Amino acid sequence: MLIDIAIPILPARDLDQSVGFYESLGFEVVGRAPAPEDYALLRREGMELHLFGAPDLDPATCYAGCYLRVTDAKLLHDEFAKLGLPDDGCPRLSTLEVKPWGMREFHVMDPSGVLLRIGDVDTGEV
Repeated sequence: MLIDIAIPILPARDLDQSVGFYESLGFEVVGRAPAPEDYALLRREGMELHLFGAPDLDPATCYAGCYLRVTDAKLLHDEFAKLGLPDDGCPRLSTLEVKPWGMREFHVMDPSGVLLRIGDVDTGEV
């Protein structure tokens, strides 16, 4: 059996706040279920994220995350950098780096402490 796509299901301490954050990153809400389900589906081009309400989540101890492999990490990083996110705290945006494992990547942390690592295959340039 082939799996065509895997979609992360990520916690959100405040679903409305997290949805707004991802909308600022260019994601579009394509589905939303109110409480008690408290669930949202977001899409940006080929990337899809699902969020569920987790009001007791502590962003400082959250360990949820996923890796998004994209065609051009630099282009996406440059776009996200225009939002003026800090480089520490929650939310945040890291610098773009070429990693020893051959990926050019950066990360974004959302207001709930969910970590998205975003990268492409290293082209030798940052």
